[in-house]
Amino acid sequence: MSITREIGAHYTPDKGTLFTVWAPAAAQVDVVLKDNDKIIPLQREAFGYWTALSEETAPGTRYTYRIDEEIERPDPASQHQPDGVHEPSDVVSHHDFNWTDKKWKALPLEQFIIYELHVGTFSEDGTFQGVIDKLPELVDLGITAIELMPVAQFAGSRNWGYDGVYPSAVQESYGGPEGLKKLVDACHATGIAVVLDVVYNHLGPEGNYLNDFGPYFTNKYNTPWGKALNFDDAHSDHVRNFFIQNALMWFRDYHIDALRLDAVHAILDTGAKHFLQDLQEQVHHLEKQLGHTYLLIAESDLNDVRLINPMEKGGYGLAAQWSDDFHHAVHALLTGENSGYYSDFGKLEQLQKVLQHGFVYDGLYSEHRKRTFGSDATANPARQFVVCAQNHDQIGNRMLGERLSKLVSYDMLKVAAGLVLLSPFTPMLYMGEEYGEENPFLYFVSHSDKDLVEAVRKGRKEEFSAFAWQGEAPDPQSEDTFRQSKLQRSYEHSEPHRQLRDFYKALIKLRKSAPALARPDKTRLHVSADSPTQVLHMIHSGESPYLYILFNISNQPQKAKVVKEVGADWKLVLSSDEHRYGGAGKALMQEINAGQEIELPAASVTVFQSNIIL
Repeated sequence: MSITREIGAHYTPDKGTLFTVWAPAAAQVDVVLKDNDKIIPLQREAFGYWTALSEETAPGTRYTYRIDEEIERPDPASQHQPDGVHEPSDVVSHHDFNWTDKKWKALPLEQFIIYELHVGTFSEDGTFQGVIDKLPELVDLGITAIELMPVAQFAGSRNWGYDGVYPSAVQESYGGPEGLKKLVDACHATGIAVVLDVVYNHLGPEGNYLNDFGPYFTNKYNTPWGKALNFDDAHSDHVRNFFIQNALMWFRDYHIDALRLDAVHAILDTGAKHFLQDLQEQVHHLEKQLGHTYLLIAESDLNDVRLINPMEKGGYGLAAQWSDDFHHAVHALLTGENSGYYSDFGKLEQLQKVLQHGFVYDGLYSEHRKRTFGSDATANPARQFVVCAQNHDQIGNRMLGERLSKLVSYDMLKVAAGLVLLSPFTPMLYMGEEYGEENPFLYFVSHSDKDLVEAVRKGRKEEFSAFAWQGEAPDPQSEDTFRQSKLQRSYEHSEPHRQLRDFYKALIKLRKSAPALARPDKTRLHVSADSPTQVLHMIHSGESPYLYILFNISNQPQKAKVVKEVGADWKLVLSSDEHRYGGAGKALMQEINAGQEIELPAASVTVFQSNIIL
């Protein structure tokens, strides 16, 4: 195992606060207590760590580190920045919160129905309390896990969260450490797990003082966001420890159930043991200590099964990863868009392939990338792939932040829902999609540096150059851009939006109750595609009664022949065309048999159930 050492300010009742910081090049490091300007000299220990115990320092104490009597900086491992990224850190206690989730048992990944949300725009308040107030809505919908976009402290009060500069400090404008604990506790009380999005591939630009302490960054690589973090160069053991301690903190001190690791393809590490494997090993160690299960889920655009393969098979052992191929296959088919990376997609056979195998590009040549790309995921269990038709990236990185509700018909939104929620994979929804939210989700920041703001504006425009999008990008710095991105919750007063939400509820209920979907299995899934009609046949045969699902992915009614594999005696259990789900209510056959022809409504999902053993 790698070097592991707790860092930051750790308060223990009756003992005080132990300060530990890594500054290998410093000749002297002191803690400056801002309440009384008291100076506490730190003692140098091995590998450039500096430490001291202050028996009098209690939670709520503001402090900075002073390096070589020259510069003062907040704590790199700060757990609270109450006055922002440039101001002193705050000592936090993890001993006085009244947790009520002692009986909470971690959900297995197969039971995750994830709802991704951005704390600042999910509610009018834009706080953790605002999320707590809306939890009954998510329970009613059937959600079993929420995924919070990053909450690490960033500059200003509004940001997606990927510009965080204090990975262990909970954003003050959201409610700080206490607010996050209350949210996790409330989620567990309602049976909802919590996934937290964390960023270990870069730090934001404003308030990033890590280089004043040590070689946290390397010149060996660059990322799309600037210098790469130092995971494999000189002194990298201690940079790895910095982020490993962060992950363990979320699990141990905040009772988080899973971490979504942002853009792991930008965690650049050519060492014998990749940082991600190192991290997973440390999480396993914590699991043994606490008797609890924790999950690591990677976001990656590499289509590389090493992320999720067991360590004994040369993998990193992570629980799951996002499947971009699933999203792109669905999006390109439903919208007809073919610019940028969507140029590699758009065929029904690709959707068939991703449903059966997990990836489309599994060693195939990608015209967009101009190279052979991906690995074969056929042997990996379906639960290891998190799939969606919408997420913050795919919406927010469009120039105008349009959701799918602005790009396809109402009926086609139901097709997208069915593809995600009836797939064998771990499904994820993006906040508001369940009722067809029409407000965009735009990119927004609140930096204080004018030059930085201009650089962000310019960078966003350059990102859109590969896509055939028309219009002018909204100003990321404008508060109006942020306000436009808040949910309207239109289902509360719009009948079509309420009916769409009811369809999502029905799909989630079916996923939870149907034995064939209880433990979805790619090896017990039969998928066939009829390109001329754009009809996809999907049969789940894991457990009886089996499910036979027909997706009409065209905007015209289509005739489809029931596939031979289904046997006989199949009964209709759900149709997106029903009046109660905002459909036309066209009469459908209540029973079907193998080889029979059935007429499907335009842009529709039709589900049959059978007790026949295939």
